[in-house]
This record gives sequence, C-alpha cells and structure tokens, in this order.
Amino acid sequence: MAKVLRDDDIVRVAGDVYSVSGSDTNWVIVKDGDSCTLVDAGYPGDREAVLASLRAVGLGPGAVTALLVTHAHNDHIGAAGYLRTAYGVPMLMHGEEVPHARRDFLDQVSAGQVLARAWRPGVLPWAVRALRAGGTAHVPVPEPRPFPSAGPLDLPGRPVPLHTPGHTRGHCAYHLPHSGILITGDALVTAHPTSRTGGPQLLPGMFHADRPRALASLAVLEGVDAEVLLPGHGPVHHGTAKEAAATARDRASAHT
Repeated sequence: MAKVLRDDDIVRVAGDVYSVSGSDTNWVIVKDGDSCTLVDAGYPGDREAVLASLRAVGLGPGAVTALLVTHAHNDHIGAAGYLRTAYGVPMLMHGEEVPHARRDFLDQVSAGQVLARAWRPGVLPWAVRALRAGGTAHVPVPEPRPFPSAGPLDLPGRPVPLHTPGHTRGHCAYHLPHSGILITGDALVTAHPTSRTGGPQLLPGMFHADRPRALASLAVLEGVDAEVLLPGHGPVHHGTAKEAAATARDRASAHT
C-alpha cells in the first residue's frame, strides 16, 4: 500500500535538513542548493512518497548526489533500486553492509519471530502494514558501494559515518557536524509501533541481529556532539546525543 505524504510528514529540522515520515519509517534529506544527500529510502511501497518528499523541498530524483544507507532492511532501502537504475544515484554504506544490501544474505526479523509475538500490543497491526508496504519483498540494492574513505564524505552536508553495529553488522549512523544533527537510523529510535515506550530507546530485541552489540554501540552515539537526533523510527528528538544514548541504555537494561 503506497504511503501518501501529508504536510506534517516533512519536518524541516535545521537549515536545509528535513526528516520525512513514511510507512512507520523515516528518511532524511540533506539539501545543499540544487542537490542533496538522501539518507535511507523507506519501504518499497514508499517510493512515490520519497519522490514526493524531494519535490516538496524543491528537488527531483536527479538531484540526489548519493543515497546513504544506515542499513539494508527493507524499510530503509525501498526506493534504492529505482534511484540507482533510473537516475544512476550511487548507493553508499559501510563495507560490512554491502553484502547484506546485495542480498547475499538477509539479516532481518523473520515471519516466525513476528508471529511468536503477535499477541503483544501493536505487533500484528504493524506486521500487516509492513507486509502491505513491501516488508518481505526481494529488494537487493543495485551496485552497493562501501564509503570511499574514512571521515566526512564529500557530499551535501558533509556527513560523517559512524559504525554502530548490532542492529545489523554494518549499521551506520551519520553525523552532520555543521548542523549539530545526528541521524541515528535504527541504532537508536524514539518510537515504534511495537514498543510501549516513547523517547530514546533501542528497538525491541527481535529486530536486532546482535542485541548486546547494539547496546554497546550506544557508546558511539554517546560521544557525538549533537543536539538533535533524527531516528529511523519515531519523531525528531531535541536533546543531546549523550543524554539520549544514556536514556536508551537505561531502558534497555531495565528490560534485560
């Protein structure tokens, strides 16, 4: 089922950085003049919403200098294939995420894991929406590439990749130092339909390839100088990365 964007689904965070809410997932547009960096690309069913969000900030898909992937789960790479094949947009990610993006293997929550937890509040409605949005579709990323070098990338916003493994092996957050923004992907979220908690947190355990490693990766986020967090799920969070990571760690520890 295609997501239709509402005006309040696009939040201008700071300068020309926009957080966009799709089908229970978010992506980020970092605009610089007539070009941009796109971070993540929603579910397969969000493709038209991704394109609409670009138009809403005055850009077309050809203006995307690169798509940065936090991780290669279906709800974050849905429009990647289209952008690559139709517009030649480079697909960049951590080297450990490249084989996952090619679908040499698939490292995401299984139908069995979801069904075993279907009795929990929010799980079944979320699962139905995820299926309709293409959550189980086969969507390998065409020609995924590792980052060309360490440090800031030569892209709009000068994003700095931060390896935060655990949710997947090659999960990366992205720091925008000049904007004071940290794009956390699924290393730290602020809500999810399957969670009863709001605010900074880890996703429920079934979503992580390695939950202890995901918990350890909060230390990476904790050391980032950022005052605004843009998560892969949930609303924009205003507050320091240090405080948000500490809150997420405390909440995770309380549920172990």
